[in-house]
Amino acid sequence: MNERARHWRYDELPGVDLLRARYVRKTFVRHTHENFVIAAIADGVEVFHHGGGDQYAGAGALALVNPDTPHTGRAGVPEGWRYGAVYPPVDVVVEVAAETTTLRGTPGFVSPVMDDPYAVGLVHQVLRAADEGNALAADTLLRVAVTRLLRLNGGPMPRREVRTAGARIAARARGVLEERMARPPTLDRLAADLGTSPFALLRAFRDTYGMPPHAWLTDARVRRARRLLDTGTTPSEAAVTVGFTDQPHLNRHFSRMVGVPPGAYQRERKNVQDLG
Repeated sequence: MNERARHWRYDELPGVDLLRARYVRKTFVRHTHENFVIAAIADGVEVFHHGGGDQYAGAGALALVNPDTPHTGRAGVPEGWRYGAVYPPVDVVVEVAAETTTLRGTPGFVSPVMDDPYAVGLVHQVLRAADEGNALAADTLLRVAVTRLLRLNGGPMPRREVRTAGARIAARARGVLEERMARPPTLDRLAADLGTSPFALLRAFRDTYGMPPHAWLTDARVRRARRLLDTGTTPSEAAVTVGFTDQPHLNRHFSRMVGVPPGAYQRERKNVQDLG
């Protein structure tokens, strides 16, 4: 019943994050990913909030999340869940879709849960091939898995159109938070600077981005911390740079969004660079 997780990259699958984990008490807070999430459940049940409701993915099913889509994660049964996941970047999925499907532009997954033991097996084979250093198999199996999922469950990527005045204000607020990530303004100050009220801004931001400004900022900080860790910045330096008070503060949020602590995350990245 012990929890364990490995989050890594294989140099021959550029930009693709890989995860193998067993979680029992783990709870992922609301967060997003820049890449697609293809999580293949081997045992147990994962529950994740997505699109306004809880989704349940059990053994033989996949949890599928499009980029920049807020979601959570937790165990759906006392014994938790065991799974493997691949996180292909948007350009890889677009390339596969253009070559193997009739979808054009940026595709997305229509349903967040898909029962398909065969595709689950493909994902675990990708991870096994990466572990074994079999570049040809890893790349081939990843493309076969993405092709299958797009053909069975693909459609146009849902878009959040910035059309209303509230959405435009939310977009401006997001820009301010991105620029002032380490020292953000209060909600009251941010709203005043944008010519609106705090609660109007809060509603507009939540409607546009699926989470309130403070939750979005924490998510954005973890994303930026990941990029810093990838370039060799130490966890303590990354924490301060993105606006966390110290490394334990980063550790807590990082683990609740990425699934592993920043130190373990960076060690796997360093291993890939050393092998290269």
